Amino acid sequence: MQTTLTRNGSTLPSQAELTQLVEQVLDEARRCGATAAEASASVATGLSVDVRQREVDTLEHQRDRSLAVAVYFGQRQGTASSADFSPASVRATVKAACAIARHTSEDPAQGLADPELLARDVPDLDLHHPWDLQADEAIELALACEAAALDADPRITNSDGAGVSTNAAVRVYGNSNGFLGAVRSTQHSINCRVIASDEAGMQRDYWYTVSRVPDALEAADLVGRNAAEQALRRLGSRRLGTRKVPVVYHAPVARGLLGNFVSAVNGGALYRKASFLLDKLGEPVFADWVRLSEHPHLPRELGSAAFDHEGVATRERDLVRDGVLQGYVLSSYSARKLGMTTTGNAGGVHNLRLEPGHRDFNGLLAEMGTGLLVTELMGQGVNLVTGDYSRGATGFWVENGEIAYPVEEITVAGNLRDIFLGLQDAATDVDTRGGIHTGSILVDAMTVAGE
Repeated sequence: MQTTLTRNGSTLPSQAELTQLVEQVLDEARRCGATAAEASASVATGLSVDVRQREVDTLEHQRDRSLAVAVYFGQRQGTASSADFSPASVRATVKAACAIARHTSEDPAQGLADPELLARDVPDLDLHHPWDLQADEAIELALACEAAALDADPRITNSDGAGVSTNAAVRVYGNSNGFLGAVRSTQHSINCRVIASDEAGMQRDYWYTVSRVPDALEAADLVGRNAAEQALRRLGSRRLGTRKVPVVYHAPVARGLLGNFVSAVNGGALYRKASFLLDKLGEPVFADWVRLSEHPHLPRELGSAAFDHEGVATRERDLVRDGVLQGYVLSSYSARKLGMTTTGNAGGVHNLRLEPGHRDFNGLLAEMGTGLLVTELMGQGVNLVTGDYSRGATGFWVENGEIAYPVEEITVAGNLRDIFLGLQDAATDVDTRGGIHTGSILVDAMTVAGE
């Protein structure tokens, strides 16, 4: 549901109103005979603007709302959702969920999270920082961002646009085990995408900044200049012949490599026996220096959460220590399917961090010596069952620790088992613009295919 607002953020309901709505759902489920129930209600408002070629392309005010209900009759589950918060709609949504539950099969893994695991002391993670940004101000920022890119160099000849967005949300989750928790959060961003051209052809690149706090965003003109610089660096890109070489994943794309690991230790993949890391708990899966840990209670971070989507308390923990797999990424359902206990990860990981080494980015290139620096990945090409990995890539060829020239139309390939065990080092240039925090990563050897 989208509608125009008169002022960004002004229509967010109070936490008390959404709490009351969730309580109404749970009461209605009890009246309908459900043995257990859970519900979440959320509303988000936002403003976004995109400009292109120094003119406004789109301007949107958003208002989204959602009510999701799950009811249980023993171990039979039914779910329903609605965007209508009226009492009549609440009753109809709950009745629909109950009707579904009565016709489903028993599933021993179904049910609410164990009561003793629910969050009781909820810390304030400082996630809510509204930006009182009006449409004309957002347009001015986006135009300034794009102008900084277009004016940076005559070789910046075109633009895919620049954008500014701000969003605020409130979500309340409750269940019939007595849990009620609310989260108010914000997220703001500025981005720019431009095209550089010379006699050899055209290259496109981008830059962005994102934060929960508006004052923590990079300046709009800096975002534009960085986007221009990224595109200019790619002019004159070449292809490479097929070879096996060390590879550095630049920090923004290294996050995706670790994301493949998270997918492989996710409970859904494990209980379906669709992961190459099945039954690897307690075994080395990374090089012995690697530590991967969750830090869910970091103030203001994008991946922070005091409790997961089931109300389970989150906590700091190591997924990998000294290269050895210490734990999986589990919800209550997937944990029961595996005969284990939830890890508080219904909804994903929370600020998963790869502990960096002592070298900065340039030091990591020097450590590699000669090889490939990957700055962008394309395509899917990851088989989590076998670990086979093949992605289209662009980046830079590095010689004697220095960037020699840009490369394009290549493929990097290997097996994730070998890639993870072959991690040599991680730089201190940690990118925190997401739920996975990592610096650039050096892999000992991968196959690079080109010409």
